[in-house]
Amino acid sequence: MSDDHSVSNCIFCKIVAHELPGYIVYEDADFLAFLDIYPTVKGHTLVVPKKHVRWVYDVPNFGPYWETVLAVTRAIQQSLKPSFVNYFTYGEVPHAHVHILPRFDDIKSVPPIVPREQIAVTQEELAEIAARIRK
Repeated sequence: MSDDHSVSNCIFCKIVAHELPGYIVYEDADFLAFLDIYPTVKGHTLVVPKKHVRWVYDVPNFGPYWETVLAVTRAIQQSLKPSFVNYFTYGEVPHAHVHILPRFDDIKSVPPIVPREQIAVTQEELAEIAARIRK
């Protein structure tokens, strides 16, 4: 289901349209993945459908959406070498999105606490991480 009332003000729609900059790590006809500019961990990535849809569970091509999330996860695993990866769908921004959070913690911390504090990261670090994941 689309929430057309918020499309014109949707920050993710503006990133999809390249009206706002983003550290894009993946793009195809239906989906876009980019680094969160307020990351909770290094490599914190968001995967969104290009079509404005409010909730993840309302994405029409749900299977291919999660296949894209998995492909981006594999790129993160290969490039950043996390211990494991978490997925979250908070819904705080009114556009469907999956958070991919590479975790570098000791595996004994499972189930992990949801990271809620931002980490300090520079634009240069974001650009370098995005380039590594794109490879």
